[in-house]
Amino acid sequence: MALHHVSLQCGDVAAAAAFYDAVLAPLNASRQMDFAPHAIGYGSVPGQPDFWIGEFNSGDGFRETHIAFAAESRAEVDAFFAAAQAQGAQVLHEPRLWPEYGPAYYGAFVRDPDGNNVEAVTFAEPA
Repeated sequence: MALHHVSLQCGDVAAAAAFYDAVLAPLNASRQMDFAPHAIGYGSVPGQPDFWIGEFNSGDGFRETHIAFAAESRAEVDAFFAAAQAQGAQVLHEPRLWPEYGPAYYGAFVRDPDGNNVEAVTFAEPA
C-alpha cells in the first residue's frame, strides 16, 4: 500500500518547519508548498508534497504519531539522525540494524518538536 500524503498537526509550526527542513534534507526532500504559518508540504518531487505539517487546530490533548521516512542508504539514515541531533531532537534510538523488522532494516528514531516519533529507514546494504 502506498500513501498519498501524511499530515501532522503541530503546536509550533515554525519550530516544526525548522526541524523538518533539517532532517528531510539528507533524504533529498524539501519544501514543495509553503502556506506558513498554517501549513507546509514536503516531498522529493517538485510540486508534489506527500508529507505536511500544519497548525494544531482540532481536538484536545496530544496523540503521538509515528512516521517513517524512506532513505536510499544507511548514510542517509545517519545524516538524518545527525541533523535531528543538531536540531536538539530527543533521541529514541540511534541508527542501527533492527533484525526483528527484517534482516537489512536499518533505522534511527527521534522525537520532533511536538513529541512525534520520527524515523528514517532503509533496507539498503552497507556501501
